[in-house]
Amino acid sequence: MTGSQGGGAPAGVVRHVVVMGVTATGKTTVGRALADALSGVFVEGDAFHPRANIDKMSAGIPLDDDDRRPWLHALAGEIARLDAAGETSVTACSALRRRYRDWLREGYAGLFFVHLDAPSDVLLERMRRRTHFMPPSLLRSQLDTLEPLEAGERGVVVDDTRPVDEVVAAALAAVRPGEPA
Repeated sequence: MTGSQGGGAPAGVVRHVVVMGVTATGKTTVGRALADALSGVFVEGDAFHPRANIDKMSAGIPLDDDDRRPWLHALAGEIARLDAAGETSVTACSALRRRYRDWLREGYAGLFFVHLDAPSDVLLERMRRRTHFMPPSLLRSQLDTLEPLEAGERGVVVDDTRPVDEVVAAALAAVRPGEPA
């Protein structure tokens, strides 16, 4: 687990989680299960992409910062809205770079990041087995863009090669230390 306690919540309390990582890490699957375990709201980050982003990725063209900024600001707004409503949330979002995570933290400074990590060959195989707008050709660009969590960022890296229930248990143990998973 990395770093410092962010703003917003007392020490040890996590209200808003972002399940992050490159494509095919299982952000949605893990995020939904984690939200259920936390009695929280699940936010599917892909649903906040504008149509132009989906079209670009579907064509095998990586997004750039200008494409990602409005999408991430929309997600930050949703996290802020849920926080204002007193909700706990789990958001599935790639959050590949520190600056992207900083944009998300504009919605809630104390975000906790669960970085799902798996080798590229495992991810490529998952991509070949699924139907999704993100083609396997974009995996390399995402891996090249990924910046690991840094000091000062609340979060944990979770080995995503294990069965989903074990991945969720590890994420839950990091989000709610001291509670049974």
